Amino acid sequence: MVRITLAGAAGRMGRAIACAIGENPQVELVSALERPGHPLLGRDVGEVAGIGKIGVRITDNCERAIGRADVVIDFSTPQSSITNLEVAERRNRAIVIGTTGFSPAQRERIKVLSRNTRVVMAPNMSVGVNLLFKLAHDTASIIGRDYDIEIVEYHHRHKKDAPSGTAIRLAEMIAKALGRNLEEVAVYERRGITGERRDEEIGIQSIRAGDIVGEHTVIFAGGGERIELTHRAHSRDTFAVGAVRAAIWIVGKPNGLYDMQDVLGIK
Repeated sequence: MVRITLAGAAGRMGRAIACAIGENPQVELVSALERPGHPLLGRDVGEVAGIGKIGVRITDNCERAIGRADVVIDFSTPQSSITNLEVAERRNRAIVIGTTGFSPAQRERIKVLSRNTRVVMAPNMSVGVNLLFKLAHDTASIIGRDYDIEIVEYHHRHKKDAPSGTAIRLAEMIAKALGRNLEEVAVYERRGITGERRDEEIGIQSIRAGDIVGEHTVIFAGGGERIELTHRAHSRDTFAVGAVRAAIWIVGKPNGLYDMQDVLGIK
């Protein structure tokens, strides 16, 4: 039985993950974390998730909560994720990070800390999205130099970061396949008289509206034809199940930084 601490337990993803843990006999939710001052501190996480009392109250004491578990699943905020990883590293606990919006400095900090513990970090835990990553990379390798490439992502109106971490990862994998520096070729917005599109551009556009869970489309547009690769998430359950799968997988692995393609064996 894998014992799990859930960080960001009262959020949309936290509630979905609490449900997924409750449905999986291989894992047990032993503690739940939220930021200091959160209005749901002290509440039973099962009640918050809508599955009834399970005897685990939401706390802001990360040292105590993480110390009880084998693995932390963290869908919180960038700074909270760094703090939780630092505790996990000190306590020799593994961690699965689904938080997005990290700065370059924070990403580097995660790499450094992963030398002393086990980390799965992925912008998207869905099996389908991770297959999309591979398909986008392979398609770019075959036809990308002759086609214009655009990425369009859609999310709910409450999402705080843009572009999504998934869109950025798609762009990174496509740029890698083409030998391009994403910092030099990414275009995040077009307005006014922009001139003709450069051949090497990788466009990344963000839509925020309503309650859209998540949708990503990669467009390869050439003369006379267009190829579109699309993933649509209909609920957060797919991400939650993937996160639990990653938590089970990481137990017993060597120290290091992994992603969902490692978990799924599709690298």
